[in-house]
Amino acid sequence: MGDLKQHSLIKAQERLRDQVGHALRAALIAGELRPGSVYSAPGLAAELGVSATPVREAMLDLAREGLVEPVRNKGFRITEVSERDLDQYTELRTMIEVPTIGRITKTATTEQLEALRPIAQEIVTSARDHNLIGYLEADRRFHLGLLGLAGNDRLVETVGDLRKRSRLYGLTGLDEAGKLVSSAEEHIELLDLMLTGDAEAAEACMMRHLGHVRSLWAQGRDEPVGRPASRLGAGSAKG
Repeated sequence: MGDLKQHSLIKAQERLRDQVGHALRAALIAGELRPGSVYSAPGLAAELGVSATPVREAMLDLAREGLVEPVRNKGFRITEVSERDLDQYTELRTMIEVPTIGRITKTATTEQLEALRPIAQEIVTSARDHNLIGYLEADRRFHLGLLGLAGNDRLVETVGDLRKRSRLYGLTGLDEAGKLVSSAEEHIELLDLMLTGDAEAAEACMMRHLGHVRSLWAQGRDEPVGRPASRLGAGSAKG
């Protein structure tokens, strides 16, 4: 029984770590944690209403994703992405994803593509419901799931890393302005074009979509932060 209790405790700790990570990602997206700023684990823990340990663990997870970087004896700095960085990430994604979409259009079955439609619909629904975390998570699953049809795991891994490094900040302003819905609907348009077998049109749609995402990211950086950092604890990380 002792081993089972220990196993249960570990699972509970893992769940809290995941909850904290989710809350911190939400704060990053909403602009409550600012690029370039340093935050201590105890300070964030106090706002979230948890101990510092799961916060440190969650921040280490974010560090592995390139979202934060440890600062000795101080905490973690939210990493900054310059316009040049973003242009380069977008260029790499375009070089990889556009021709890959063309190949997948020619080889994927109707069943494989239709299986992604519920996720595409989820992206649109999340945008309309102002669910930014749900929007980005569904967007990630759609794009990586679609690229996975090419059968190249390293390609999917590479694009996944580029997506993390070019993550979106300050989406709250864009969401309030209703600018995310049109981007969300492009996923359904892309899927419909691929189902027709028109590889050239699908590539053009993917090219336009990546350019749209790049434009949204730039606009999001210029939007004023709508919520103060003190709102961080409003999430569901308490446990």
